[in-house]
Amino acid sequence: MSGQAAEQHVERSTTQAGPDIVVRTAGEADVETAAALFRGYLDFYEVDVQDADAPRAFLAERIAKDESLVLLADVPGAGTVGFAQVYRAFSSLTLTTAWILNDLYVAPSGRRTGAGRALLREVLRRARAAGVAGVQLETAYDNTVAQGLYQAEGFVREEFHVYFHDLSGVTSAEG
Repeated sequence: MSGQAAEQHVERSTTQAGPDIVVRTAGEADVETAAALFRGYLDFYEVDVQDADAPRAFLAERIAKDESLVLLADVPGAGTVGFAQVYRAFSSLTLTTAWILNDLYVAPSGRRTGAGRALLREVLRRARAAGVAGVQLETAYDNTVAQGLYQAEGFVREEFHVYFHDLSGVTSAEG
C-alpha cells in the first residue's frame, strides 16, 4: 500500500489485559500464519469457502502485489493470534486517501488479551502517519463486542444507508 506494507514497524503495546503484544507487518513468509487466521475470520462470518486454499492464495496475492496492509498480533505464550487487513481507498468528498479496515480477527485463544485493540490502534497510528483522512470499517449488526471496541477507540457509527449489489455468479443481461 504505497510502501506501507513494506514498512517493518513493530509496535509493542502493553494493554490493561496483560501481556506485551507485538503488532507487525505480515510479509510473504507470514502467509501461512495469516491465512490460518483469515480462515478463522471467514468461519466466524459463516463464509462457505469451496477451495480450502483460496484464503491463502487471496492473502498471498494481496501481500505480493502490495495491495493491502496485513498486520499480525503476537501475544507472548500464545503466538500469532490476530490479524487485520487494510485497503487504500479514495475519498472524493475530502479529495484525499482513506483506508478501509476490511478485516480484523482475533482467534479464540487470543481473545481478551488486548490483541484486537493493539491491531486497531496500530492501524490508526499508521493511518495518521500516512496522512489518511479517515479509517472506515463495517462489522456484523450483532457483533456487539467488536462494536464496543470500535466505539471505545473513537469510531463513530454513521447514519448513511449502505447498499450492496452482489455481482458474484450473476449473468448480466447486457452481455
